Amino acid sequence: MRTLSTTQLSLMTMMSLVALVLGTGVTWAQVKNPELEALKQVVEELRRRDAEKQKKLEELQREIEAMRSQLPAAAKPATPEVALEKALKEIEAPAPTAAFVTTDLFSRQAGGTTFRLIDLSLDALFAAGSSTEREATIQKLEGGDHDPRKRGFTVQNVELSLAGAVDPYLTGEAHITYLIDPVVGDTRVELEEAFFTTQSLPYGLQLKGGHFLTEFGQINPVHPHAWDWLDQPVINTRLFGPDGLRQAGLRVGWLMPVPWYSQLYVGAQNANGEIAASFMANEEFFQKQPIGGRPFVRRDVRNLSDLLYSLRWENSWNPSDTVTTKFGLSGLFGPNATGSDGDTRIYGADLKLTWRPTTSFRGWPFFLWQSEAMGRDYVADRFFNGTIDLPRETLRDWGLYTQALYGFQYGWAAGLRYEYASGSGASVLIYNGRANDPFRDTRHRISPLLAWHPSEFSRIRLQYNYDRADHLEHQDAHSVWLGVEFLYGAHPAHKY
Repeated sequence: MRTLSTTQLSLMTMMSLVALVLGTGVTWAQVKNPELEALKQVVEELRRRDAEKQKKLEELQREIEAMRSQLPAAAKPATPEVALEKALKEIEAPAPTAAFVTTDLFSRQAGGTTFRLIDLSLDALFAAGSSTEREATIQKLEGGDHDPRKRGFTVQNVELSLAGAVDPYLTGEAHITYLIDPVVGDTRVELEEAFFTTQSLPYGLQLKGGHFLTEFGQINPVHPHAWDWLDQPVINTRLFGPDGLRQAGLRVGWLMPVPWYSQLYVGAQNANGEIAASFMANEEFFQKQPIGGRPFVRRDVRNLSDLLYSLRWENSWNPSDTVTTKFGLSGLFGPNATGSDGDTRIYGADLKLTWRPTTSFRGWPFFLWQSEAMGRDYVADRFFNGTIDLPRETLRDWGLYTQALYGFQYGWAAGLRYEYASGSGASVLIYNGRANDPFRDTRHRISPLLAWHPSEFSRIRLQYNYDRADHLEHQDAHSVWLGVEFLYGAHPAHKY
C-alpha cells in the first residue's frame, strides 16, 4: 500500500474544505431566497402606502385653499402690511383703559395664597338741563332717584366701589353711593350693594349672599353708570321704585350643563323697605308714591311666606362670530303693603343683541339692541278703617322699552329709545282715577341720544325726552339733559 506524503495529505485536506464551504454556501443561498422576496414585498407595500398618503395630503391642501378663497375679506388673515398699519393705529390712539388694570392697593399672604383688594374706584354722574314742565312735575316724569330731576344741575350718582378676593372660596364686593336730594339739597349715603360670591361649589352651583340688586331683566341688576341712557326706563320706576329693587338675602345660581350658556337663578330676599316698592315697602314711600292710591298697611314677617322670592333663567349664544344674543325670563313673588292677604307678582322677558365686527377697533363700531317687557299683578287686599272702605282688587301694570345704540365712529355713538307704560284697575283716593296717577297712567316716551367717550374714563351724553302722559296738563313735555361722567381707578366689571 502506497503511503501518502505529508504534503499530499495537506493538499487533499484543503481541497476537501474548499468543496465543503462551496457546498454549504450554495445550500444557504437556496434557503434564504424566500425571505428576501418577502422583504421586497414589504418594501413595495410601504412605498405604495406612502404614495397614497402624499396624494391625500395634496387633496386636503387643495380643499383648504378653496375654503380660504370663499372667506369674506374681513375674515381673511391680515397681510403683513395690514397688520403693521393696525399696530401703528393702536399706538397712536389714546392710552388704553385702566379699567382692566389691576391695582393691588392691599394684599396679604396667608399660607401659600395671596389675597388682594383688586379694584377700588369712584364713578361720578352729573346732569344739567331743563324741561317745559315745572320742577314738581319733573319729579314725577323722572321718578328714579338717579334720573336728572330738576331744572339746572343734578348730582345723579357718586359711587365708591371695592372688590377683591376674600379667600380661595369667596370674593366680595361693596358699592356705596352718594346722592344730593334735588329738592331739599340733603346729602344721602346709601349702601347700594355689599355681597359675597362663592367660587368653588361643585356641579356649576354658585351662592351669593348679602345685600344685592335682584337679578330681574337687563336694567335692574346694573348700576346707573352702566346705563346707556341718562335715566332709567319708566316701567322700571313703576315696578321697582325710584332706587331699583335690591334687598338682603341669598341667591343660588346654577350653570346648566347644556351646549350654550344657560344659567338659572333662585333667590329669597326681604320684602320690606323703599327698595322693595311693589312689595311691603314702607310708610315713608307710600306717603310720596302710594301704589294705586291705597293706604299703607304695616305687615310683620311671620314666616317664609312673607319673604320676596325671585326666579330668573337667562341664555346666551352666538349666531355668528360677530353677533351675540342674550334672552332671559324673570319672575318675582311676595307680599305687599295693602293687608294681610295682599300679594304681588311681577314677570318679564328681555332680549339683547350685540353686533361687533371682527375688525373692530377697541369696540368700535358696534350695534346694540336691547328690549324688555314686564308686567305686575298687584293684588290689593280689602281695606276698611271705619271711614274708608276699599274692596279687594287686582291692579295690573305693564310696559316695555326698546332701545338701539350704534357706535358709528371711535368714541361716538347715537341711539334711540322708545317706552310705553299703561295698566288697568282704578287708582283711588288722592288720585281719583288712573289717568291722574303719574305712576300708573298711560305714557309714551321717545328719547334720542348722542354719546361721546373722550376716553375710557369719561363720557358725555346729550339726551332729549319727548313725554306724552295722561296726567300732564297738556299731555306733552319736552326735556333736554346733558350728562357728564368720570371715573377714578379700576371699576369691577359688571355682569354682562
